[in-house]
Amino acid sequence: MKKKFVTNLAILLLLNFLIKPFWVLGIDRTIQNVVGAEDYGFYFSLFNFSLLLNIILDIGITNFNNRNIAQHQHLLSKYFSNIVILKFILAFVYFFVSLAVALIIGYTWKQFFLLLVLVLNQFIASFILYLRSNISGLHLFKTDSLISVLDRALMILICGVLLWGNVTQRTFRIEWFVYAQTAAYSLTFVVTFFIVLYRAEFFKPRFDKKFLIIIIRQSYPFALLSLLMILYNRIDSVMLERLLPDGKEQAGIYAQGFRILDAAAMVGFLFAGLLLPMFSRMINLKDSVEQLARFSFLLIIIPSIIVSFVSVFYKSEIMDLLYLTHVSISADIFGVLMLGFIPISTSYIFGTLLTANGNLKEFNLLAASGVLLNIVLNGFLIPKYFAYGSAVASLITQTFTAILLAFLVYNIFKFTFNWKLILKLLGFTLCIFLLGIFLKKIDMEWSYGIITFLGVGTILAFLFRLLSLKFFYQIIRYGDSN
Repeated sequence: MKKKFVTNLAILLLLNFLIKPFWVLGIDRTIQNVVGAEDYGFYFSLFNFSLLLNIILDIGITNFNNRNIAQHQHLLSKYFSNIVILKFILAFVYFFVSLAVALIIGYTWKQFFLLLVLVLNQFIASFILYLRSNISGLHLFKTDSLISVLDRALMILICGVLLWGNVTQRTFRIEWFVYAQTAAYSLTFVVTFFIVLYRAEFFKPRFDKKFLIIIIRQSYPFALLSLLMILYNRIDSVMLERLLPDGKEQAGIYAQGFRILDAAAMVGFLFAGLLLPMFSRMINLKDSVEQLARFSFLLIIIPSIIVSFVSVFYKSEIMDLLYLTHVSISADIFGVLMLGFIPISTSYIFGTLLTANGNLKEFNLLAASGVLLNIVLNGFLIPKYFAYGSAVASLITQTFTAILLAFLVYNIFKFTFNWKLILKLLGFTLCIFLLGIFLKKIDMEWSYGIITFLGVGTILAFLFRLLSLKFFYQIIRYGDSN
């Protein structure tokens, strides 16, 4: 299983590293620079608002379906035929609730109209994720990897033409960005739907009330978990926009610091997408998951530590390269947020393991405590420290939940407590920190400093024997027997 994980992860990361950096740094960043922090903050807060109620679209179906198809692949046709109808019913509820809440909290007509399109985009994106859960549940990881970058590739094409193709005399508007998402998601949906349709033995959409009630009962714990995770990851910008007189601008400034973290966290999301069906099948077969869990944790935590500290030590240089305004404050926000990449990566591995094992009650209680802590911290820190206070609240919340998740997994799965590994990680982290201080003190040109930081950090990981070339070679050549 480790061999399958490594080879498919390599393909998945390669495709995403080819597409996502250009999307984040070339398209998304350029759009914010063109439209300005206030207009982008206007979009960013509405986008995150649409995400907060997104769980109504899914009610945990995607994770439930991924886990069950991985364990019982013969159920694909039956589930597919029934869940498609359910998705459209949930879409109607989502549209109604989202727009009703928008009216209640006092959104203007301009905000309301853009939110309407964003709500449509969320429905299509949610449907794509459900369809992909069937593909990954069948262990068609290469196909899923290609689908995972298709929407971004299409958006790069559309937005690139609008930004640099001289097809219009008008300056790029934030609304065009949203419409480009609609077009890209729609095309991706069509492709993904026909892939799943081809794999299904039959597809007969029908409203089976009893079956749908069973699905909802079994999937609602996944839904609650998804809602809680979205709340403490996305509520920051909504609270900024609502609590401050210049909330739109502050949300835009926060978005500048948040953008790279959001892109980096996608690596954890990709890990989780591969690990959930693997963990689920191994648990169903009563195979031990300890080695795969430890291996995947080290594989993500080491680059997370290196990238986080690179971002902290070179925060001003990175933000100055990317943005035209609000560089100083967004650099401080960026440095704090990127430290959160370490606990976020940790949570993806251990959270996926709990989900695969069905420990959703424990996971939900933990996530609920994280949401409560985040809201309280944001409510206290935003009025005093604005967007920077929200970044601090995020870091505290992510660290708190990651530590509790690690202890929860250790107790449930009875993993061996490896003090040697913990000391190695602490020693490695200290050396990375000292490396950053040293590189800043010798005043090396910052681009060379980052390259040196990444190279020396990787070497340190091998010196501390956290990674091993021999181990990778054995996995690739001989599979899981070594």
